[in-house]
This record gives sequence, C-alpha cells and structure tokens, in this order.
Amino acid sequence: MTPASPAPTPPARTAPAPTSPALRAKRRRHRLRVLLFLSPWLVGFAVFLLYPLGTTVYLSFTNSNMISPAQWVGLRNYRFMFGEDPFVWQSIRNTGWLVVIMVPAQVLFALGVAMLTARLKSGAGVFRTLFYLPALAPPVAATVAFVCMFNPATGPVNQVLRLLGIDGPLWFNADAWSKPALTLLALWGSGSAMVIFLAALLDVPAELYEAAALDGANPWQRFRWVTLPTISPVLMFSMVTGVIAALQYFTQAMVAAQTAGGTRNEVSFGYPGGSSLTFSQWIYATGFTQFHMGYACALAVVLFAVSMLFTVLLLRRASGFTPQEAAA
Repeated sequence: MTPASPAPTPPARTAPAPTSPALRAKRRRHRLRVLLFLSPWLVGFAVFLLYPLGTTVYLSFTNSNMISPAQWVGLRNYRFMFGEDPFVWQSIRNTGWLVVIMVPAQVLFALGVAMLTARLKSGAGVFRTLFYLPALAPPVAATVAFVCMFNPATGPVNQVLRLLGIDGPLWFNADAWSKPALTLLALWGSGSAMVIFLAALLDVPAELYEAAALDGANPWQRFRWVTLPTISPVLMFSMVTGVIAALQYFTQAMVAAQTAGGTRNEVSFGYPGGSSLTFSQWIYATGFTQFHMGYACALAVVLFAVSMLFTVLLLRRASGFTPQEAAA
C-alpha cells in the first residue's frame, strides 16, 4: 500500500513591486489625458441626460407648474396615477396594443419585403429604393397624407373599395379602426427595418442554403433552419428598438388625431373617443396643456422604468437566444 502523497502547497504570494514616483506620475498623466478626451461626452451626458433625469425624478414628487415654486407632495402623484386618473389606463391599453400588434406586424412586414427584394434578379435596386423612400418622409407630412388618403368620404382608399363593392370603414375617424390605420402607416414607413433585414439576409452564407438543398430541404425548411437562426440577432434588435419606439409613440398618433378629429376642447388628445391616446400623448397633455408638470414628470418616470424593464427583458432573452430556439 503506497503512502498518500502530500497535498501540493500553493505558491507563496509575492508582494507587489513598489512603483516609483515617476511611474505613478506617468499613470496619473495618462488618466488625465483620457479624461480630457472623454470630457465632451461626460459634460454632454451630465448636462443633457443625467441632470434632466434627476430633475424629472425630483419633480415627480412635487406639485409643480414650472412657474411657482414646486411643493413637495411625496407619493401623491403616483397614487393619483394608478388610482384616480381615468386616462392613464386608457393610454396604457392603447400603447400596449401598439406594442403587441404593431411592432410584430412591422417586423414581419419588413422581413417579408427584405426577402422579396433579396430574391430579385433584375431591377433590385429600383425596388429597394421604392420600398425605402417612405422611411425618408417626415412623420408629420406622412401622417397628414395618410389621413387624407384614408378619408372615409373623399379618400382614394375607400373609393377603390367602393369600386370593388366593399363599404370601407371610417379609419382614423372610427374608434375601432384608428389603431389599425396607424399600424398601416407604420408598415408603410418600415423601410429602415427592411434595409437592416436585407443586409442580414445577404450576409447569410450561400453554402448553408446549398447544403440544405442537397439534404432535400424545401423553401420553408431552409427559412426555418438556415435563414431564421442566422438573422436572429438582427431580428431581436428590431424587436427591441420597435418596442422602445412603440412605448414612446407620439407624433403620428397626435397628428392623425388632430387632422382627423379637428380642433376640439376635450382633454384627451386621442380622437375619436381616446382610441389613439398613447402614454406619451398623455404626458404631453398633462404637462404642457394642463400645466401639471409634477404629475407629468411622474408619468415620464413610469414610462422610463417600463422602457428599461422591457429592454432588459428582451436583451436577457437575446443573450440566451440560441439558433435552436430560433428555429423551434
């Protein structure tokens, strides 16, 4: 029976070599040089992001109209938000509809257009330009044009539907069709996402498609097991940016409501019947129409927290997003 060998002793720790004053001065100069180059960004971050964010959080606990001195009210704004304000839940439902319906529809539409243009053999540049041009239109002008096109009485869309024997809806003037009309507007302007998907599709190695074809894979199987896993990071990026944009959806809904509904004295900006009132619109109406800036800051803090929560959840999902899950 052989005796047990003694456990290896860990190597002795050596004391760090003392640094000379010249070396410490050199490191200090290097840090100062780095801070000097970073100073424009640090100043901009502090002035344009950190200070406004801190001020917004502070004002959310006050009763402020930006004219008279702010009065500290504690959690009163947040209690009113979730317990007494009827427009908050209406705006949350409308914004949630945009996140759940509009964002996936926009991503799928952009992916489909990108796949279509990637397969074109002739005239691909012309079609790609035509699909991308709507994304260059200013949001206000594009929304006004869309409202005029979908006018229930004189718009060309309903006139074409009448020729086909279909009684077109009221679109932006109807409670049930205002959000689907905004979704069609988002699909029309999804050229930026289309370009991103097109670049990802053209970057898929052709050898993978050839190997899948040799194995007898049909087009759907090639898309499911080759294309989708390869472009999954771009797909997740489009979902994250789309969700953030939908949570902050403001310009198109505001312009469509004012153009279709006209000038009204209602407190809600989401016409008709508040069906297009988003959370960002309610923040604007509260702060700059009713001048309850403290309550508007409380709404903005909640919107910031929800956006951060969605972003963290989606990014954590993306970090564990494997090709097998993408193809499943």
